[in-house]
Amino acid sequence: MRIFRGLGDKAWAYVRSAPGTYVWLAVLFVTTVALHHMSPEFEQQFLRQRSTNIHELSDNPLRVLVASAMWIERGHWVPYAFLYTVFHAPAERWLGTVRWLVVCVAAHVLATLISEGALLKGIHDGIAPQSAVNTMDIGVSYALAGVMAVLAYRIATPWRYSYIAVILLVYGLPLTESPTFTDLGHFVASLIGLACYPLVRGRRKAWNPKETLAALKG
Repeated sequence: MRIFRGLGDKAWAYVRSAPGTYVWLAVLFVTTVALHHMSPEFEQQFLRQRSTNIHELSDNPLRVLVASAMWIERGHWVPYAFLYTVFHAPAERWLGTVRWLVVCVAAHVLATLISEGALLKGIHDGIAPQSAVNTMDIGVSYALAGVMAVLAYRIATPWRYSYIAVILLVYGLPLTESPTFTDLGHFVASLIGLACYPLVRGRRKAWNPKETLAALKG
């Protein structure tokens, strides 16, 4: 029992060390449960009104920019619980809640505006249909991409460069084959995360994988 109690105390301490991450995750859990109680037709209409598409951004940009980050389309919460623990929580613990939140907001807002701006240009140029103004664009993946990218500065060189290459490959490769405005948004969000380097100054020393392996062997 003491072992389980000790593990529980450590888990709770970890959650408390990243309050923003787990409050956000709790909100996503509640909204996911709410989605499961909606009919498919009502769910689509409900989410579309909270989507950062061109139509909703034109009517009430602030409302949808906030609301869109509180819902997950199709309600798959468990993978996000894992991703938030692996990426958001370490970033918040390292940067502090305020700086972490700045990265999240910058990636979410700027990537949304740039990708929707590109979509609007595509509509004007006849590349995308007029109906695309109501395209569903909801979720937390832009903020996640930005945070994943800024974590590169937590890793010591030369491993940092490999991590950055993987991030750019993951988010850049979809742009080479039938890209969507969402693919563009993810790539832009990762670049925004990398551009947040000024926020990491004064943070703890970069993590060195070689030192960690040596400590484990020792």
